[in-house]
Amino acid sequence: MTILLGTRNTHKLAECMRILGEIPGVAWTDPQRCPFPEVMETGASLEENAHLKAKQAAEATGLPTLAEDSGLEVAALAGAPGVRSARYAGEDKNHQANTRLLLQELQDTADRRAQFRTMVVLALPDGRTWQAEGVLPGTISRSPRGQGGFGYDPVFVPLGMQSTLAELSPEEKDRISHRRRALEAIRPAVLELAKGDS
Repeated sequence: MTILLGTRNTHKLAECMRILGEIPGVAWTDPQRCPFPEVMETGASLEENAHLKAKQAAEATGLPTLAEDSGLEVAALAGAPGVRSARYAGEDKNHQANTRLLLQELQDTADRRAQFRTMVVLALPDGRTWQAEGVLPGTISRSPRGQGGFGYDPVFVPLGMQSTLAELSPEEKDRISHRRRALEAIRPAVLELAKGDS
């Protein structure tokens, strides 16, 4: 069975492939090898966007599709940037501008609690779907640290750690990430689907 990873974000593709690895009976493909029209992320929540991306890609390609939407939710900002995380500082999805705006809005705030949250959806061309969630709690640092990762990783410190996600190796980040937690939670559905196709 071929399953499409429904994201054009090269960082997310690499992370998903590292985490999912080889699953018996499953061949992974991506938008470069199996193109589909750009999906407009018009949902009001991470859940809605993940469903939009997975369902539209599955319908367009005729392939089971695994898609996700992730966001940073900051307690002092009432859950923002949330579903707007990638476009927090504007529609051009500039990671550095997003991080600068976040730190600016939190500069006089003592409450630095935050969480990364991922919603992942597996959609079939016939309309059936499965979803799973992954959450990584932590805090927002006062300034960016580290060269790894992407997005808000340089300012996110996972609960119980001193390092930001950007200071961790890809392997260290993969072990604890919100995306890993969501993908591990959806793995049984992928295995069941592959078993039924064999």
